Amino acid sequence: MMATANQILVLNKDEASVSFIETTGGKCLKVLAVGAHPHEVALTSDHRTAYVSNAMGNSISIIDTRTMEELGRIKHEEFQFPHDIKISPDGRKLYVAVTYAHKIFIYERPSHTLLKIVPTGQRMSHMLSPSPDWRYLYIPNLGSDTLSRLDTETDEIEMHINVGKKPEGVAVHPSGEFLYVANQDENNFYVLSTKHHGVLAKHPIGETPVRLVFSPDGKLAFTANRNSHDVSVIDTQRHWEIKRIPVGRWPGGIVFDPTGMRAYVANNKTNDVSVIDVQSLKEITRFETGIHPDGIGFIPAS
Repeated sequence: MMATANQILVLNKDEASVSFIETTGGKCLKVLAVGAHPHEVALTSDHRTAYVSNAMGNSISIIDTRTMEELGRIKHEEFQFPHDIKISPDGRKLYVAVTYAHKIFIYERPSHTLLKIVPTGQRMSHMLSPSPDWRYLYIPNLGSDTLSRLDTETDEIEMHINVGKKPEGVAVHPSGEFLYVANQDENNFYVLSTKHHGVLAKHPIGETPVRLVFSPDGKLAFTANRNSHDVSVIDTQRHWEIKRIPVGRWPGGIVFDPTGMRAYVANNKTNDVSVIDVQSLKEITRFETGIHPDGIGFIPAS
């Protein structure tokens, strides 16, 4: 079955499931069982395959988004809370940040053969953010207050960068010139140069920011602020928060549609997704989900 309308794929942590939801009206097309506590999702460039990290199930579900069925699971004896997942642009490599192993696992696609395990040398390596050219992956380490930079040509860690306390949300701007880091325990974000990794700016945002995403045109950044139950909107020309948008309780995963006209925010404690109109910077509706939605992905109509 091909997607006839745009969909969001929402991970329901406390149901061990993913929901396929149409973005026109919020109709749930299917709820698919996966492993325990699914946290993050990565989609191939053709959007036909999704990888879902089952953090407490220590596995990764492989999902056919057309049939909405699970094809199999990737497992490893050293998986301890597999979390963020990224797929290289050519589709040949799958990178997995395994938080409590403090390692990055690299798999070949589509065989899912393990190519390499890379210890970060830091504590609680949690997320992955590629540079626009995919030369580097930036890895926030929750327990070390650092970012690690992995060179994707060698698949080795080449440096660690000091940031704020408990960094989690991180993204490289589409220009490649700077990156943002959201620090949970400081309620702020840092702006770092990608040339020398010095701090260009540091500003407050909402309480306990856990995710940070740039709009497709790079003009805005959104952060999900877990304990203030809102989304900070940052003007990237000034590196300055210009608005906070109230959403549901405990917002987490954020995804923009490819046009940048809508953003979708998973609200962990109200069991719904906020739909934000990016032009007006207002929540316009909510879609019901399963229990404790967090990770979220966008599947364009085929």
